[in-house]
Amino acid sequence: MADDSVIRDSAPSLLHLLLLAELFVRSSPRPAHHSLCGRFMEMFLQLNSLENMSKNLHHLTDNERMIFEHEEHRLDDLPHIQHNPAHVSSLKMNESLSRLLLYTRSFKLRVDWLKTAKENVSLSSEATEGAAAHLLQLSNLLNTSLLQMGEEVPSSRPPPLASVSTAFDVLRFSVEVSERLLVFSDWSKRVLASLQRRSGCPRH
Repeated sequence: MADDSVIRDSAPSLLHLLLLAELFVRSSPRPAHHSLCGRFMEMFLQLNSLENMSKNLHHLTDNERMIFEHEEHRLDDLPHIQHNPAHVSSLKMNESLSRLLLYTRSFKLRVDWLKTAKENVSLSSEATEGAAAHLLQLSNLLNTSLLQMGEEVPSSRPPPLASVSTAFDVLRFSVEVSERLLVFSDWSKRVLASLQRRSGCPRH
């Protein structure tokens, strides 16, 4: 009987301790999951800004841009991106982030090249510089995410980049980079949205 009374007397205290423990678990940070979800949000912000910058890379009107409409793509080193929804949803987390990082590096290299080419022919490079900054931030976020997951950061070898001597060629390449950056931004956001859903992150 004495044991029963001890249990009854200690029950409220035990309940109180259990509630405190649950509150602590719920409120304590979950570093890997929480920070990855936060980085996904930051990546979305960088991609939205990159998308806006990409539209202004060439400073051409719709009529002027039509001059280059039927030009073949000449920047073969840039990624050829698959838009197939089934392909996007089948990518694993580490595979998705590694591929995103390689694509981001590839575009960063070309955008830096385009910036130099524009400056050499006295064309405005403000939007190009802005796009390069967002690609750098995106690359850093992807790099940090892979390291946090304990994944190997992929290495890449930069391709040779030819010099451009005429303003016409610079404009032609500006249109191509702009169009392909827009495709990259859209694809990347689809991939990130898929990763968010699978990771149980809040929607952006």
